[in-house]
Amino acid sequence: MSMLTEFKEFAMRGNVLDLAVGVVIGGAFGKIVTSLVNDVIMPPIGMLTGGMDFSQLKWVLRPADASNPAHKVAEVAVQYGLFINTLIQFLIIAFAIFLMVKAINRLSRRQEAAPAAPPADVVLLGEIRDLLKDRR
Repeated sequence: MSMLTEFKEFAMRGNVLDLAVGVVIGGAFGKIVTSLVNDVIMPPIGMLTGGMDFSQLKWVLRPADASNPAHKVAEVAVQYGLFINTLIQFLIIAFAIFLMVKAINRLSRRQEAAPAAPPADVVLLGEIRDLLKDRR
């Protein structure tokens, strides 16, 4: 079997395609959550904290050298505000996934709760058993 044929079989398996779809949808979901956090959630939080923009919070270790533009020394800073934004995004994503899993579990419990009809052969055997009992 050639390597190309093996690769084709691997790539066309259902799990690989499901994973690819999940990655694409996950990327799109990530963009939606990023917009939700940056454009909807963070402005009210910033307003409650006195107009503070978390994304601008940083601890400057070495400031940029603006006095000598020829050297262009870049600022070195710990961007802890961006970390706070990322942490809030993670919490929102985790909560959204929790709600989806909870809804899926609720639906699967409803399906399990519904009694399944016995197979036709079991019903037929039960009828035969009952007829044999009546003959005695």
